[in-house]
Amino acid sequence: MRDPYDVLGVPRGAAAGQIKSAFRKLAKKHHPDANKDDPKASARFAEANAAYEILGDEKKRKQFDAGEIDAEGKPRFTGFEGVHPGGFGGGSAGPDMHFETFSWGPQGGQQRSARGGFGGIDEILKEMMGGRARGRAGGTPFEPEEFAPAPGQDVTASVTISLSDLAHGGSRRVYLPTGKEVDVKIPVGLSDGQQIRLKGQGFVGAGGMPGDAIITVNIAKHPYFERDGSNVRLELPITLYEAVLGGKVRVPTLDGAVELAIPANTNSGRTFRLKGKGLPDKTGKGDLFATVRIVLPDQSDGELEELMRKWRDEKPYDPRKNLG
Repeated sequence: MRDPYDVLGVPRGAAAGQIKSAFRKLAKKHHPDANKDDPKASARFAEANAAYEILGDEKKRKQFDAGEIDAEGKPRFTGFEGVHPGGFGGGSAGPDMHFETFSWGPQGGQQRSARGGFGGIDEILKEMMGGRARGRAGGTPFEPEEFAPAPGQDVTASVTISLSDLAHGGSRRVYLPTGKEVDVKIPVGLSDGQQIRLKGQGFVGAGGMPGDAIITVNIAKHPYFERDGSNVRLELPITLYEAVLGGKVRVPTLDGAVELAIPANTNSGRTFRLKGKGLPDKTGKGDLFATVRIVLPDQSDGELEELMRKWRDEKPYDPRKNLG
């Protein structure tokens, strides 16, 4: 396999975000579902996937950069510590040297193995791959212990939903680093930043066991609704004459606009409750709380100003008298 940095087209000093972005771009470009007429797309997709499995994992990336594993994630065999020319029967330790395997027989004598390599290279490689050697008393040969299949790697992704999505449920499609696209169901009562775990949607490990996908759900801010648990709050602008005379005004909700009767002489800051117009929870639905705010015309009005001067002079009142 090619160098994973070359596969993803990033420099060795690339940041994690740059590596992730490069992989997403390649995975989207070569995804088999989008290239059904290109038989080579699947191979290119698999190559990008394998490259990201190394560079997308901080530990594996450090091992690759240090030369401890190769482009396929396999440990590099660098020889044996302490081996030097003449170390084994005075033989040469050149590049073509072949070691012989020795084990201790029942009588304590050395026995040569018919296999090439020193000390059982298969056992050593298994140990390097996570297997462990075990021995029995009495000088019997060491045997490699079977090791459990390596678990797969978890992947992370995020999705942003609106309050409307949260109110009406359903699902959202999420693109995973594995190249898969999955539909994530939006649960009732979801909180901002909450994580959803999708079993078996991560990278497959060496033993065939897949990891999980962990999806972080972000709830986008609404331009005029504010979430308060399962309730929703709204600042409702009304005119001066609606506040004084009363009337019906249209109020937006997550389910569409409704009419609200504003009583005469309504003060700014008064809050009205619209039952069942909030967000769903495990017990039902929350409410919408609309707090009115009196808004004057955008431009000055001579008649209104004259009327207010007359009120000030003839009918003064102090709304702040209780403030001390």
